[in-house]
Amino acid sequence: MTALKYLQAYPATLQAQVRQMIEQDQLGNYLSQRYPDKHAVQSDKALYSFALELKQEYLRNAPAIDKVLFDNRLDLTHRALGLHTAISRVQGGKLKAKKEIRIASLFKDAAPQFLRMIVVHELAHFKESDHNKAFYKLCEHMLPGYHQLEFDLRVYLTWRDLQGKQ
Repeated sequence: MTALKYLQAYPATLQAQVRQMIEQDQLGNYLSQRYPDKHAVQSDKALYSFALELKQEYLRNAPAIDKVLFDNRLDLTHRALGLHTAISRVQGGKLKAKKEIRIASLFKDAAPQFLRMIVVHELAHFKESDHNKAFYKLCEHMLPGYHQLEFDLRVYLTWRDLQGKQ
């Protein structure tokens, strides 16, 4: 039986459907049909602009974003697809927190929906620090269909792992 480490929290029926698609070698087809395009955001500057647009549209009152970048040190072994941080620095006599978002580099080649989902997720942490009901409600508000995208992203990560083993 194939271990589905990215889908462990999902019901057994969904996991069984994914296993069946793996056995029938249909997982890649499913993903390419649902998400045929690659996004055009390839630089840190473009990623910053992308995140800033989303923030301006949905989170105007949230703290300013100081930096957004693709980070090749983030990988799936740390269970981090993206990170949001507030780095405190002393400037003069004041303590300032710089808000940063780091997105795993593997998303440079992903579908635009997956990149948007990760950025929305990290932006939502500026308002809600925990993964609670309010957090997911905010994610769903910023990106309708968020939960389906999160599931499909986990299916995509499973497929990537399978491709690496072949």
